[in-house]
Amino acid sequence: MTEIADSLRLLYETTLDENEDKYELTLPKELVEGTSLTTESPYRVALLESPTQTGQKSESSGSTHRVTEATDEEQIETPDPPVKVGDVRSVTIDTLGDQGDGLAKVERGFIVIVPGTQPGDRVDVEITKVKDTVAFADPVGKAEVR
Repeated sequence: MTEIADSLRLLYETTLDENEDKYELTLPKELVEGTSLTTESPYRVALLESPTQTGQKSESSGSTHRVTEATDEEQIETPDPPVKVGDVRSVTIDTLGDQGDGLAKVERGFIVIVPGTQPGDRVDVEITKVKDTVAFADPVGKAEVR
């Protein structure tokens, strides 16, 4: 399995579309709006082929993967969330979500929502709830403002 850097800003599965003499990748606006990503900054794009075998285990890390349904009835394998309930992490809040809660990213760009925090805060958090694409956490101690 390919190693993905912790500095990853966004992980999103999409298709490669042919458009005349070029290929295009499309990202929905809701994935970018309200984050630290901007159209003015350059980004590196890595194209990783999605495995199609169900229940496959990563040979390098032994971690399991969730299989989610994709268009055209093909199966796309996605990694399990990188956090578990009860984990304590040190995170930096990147931006605010729609409800005013702080948003931080951990491994593979996975989002952690932390109420009562502001962009730039560095805070230890305890994970309280984990979903497929996002986790919720409570601050543990006082936030350190950068």
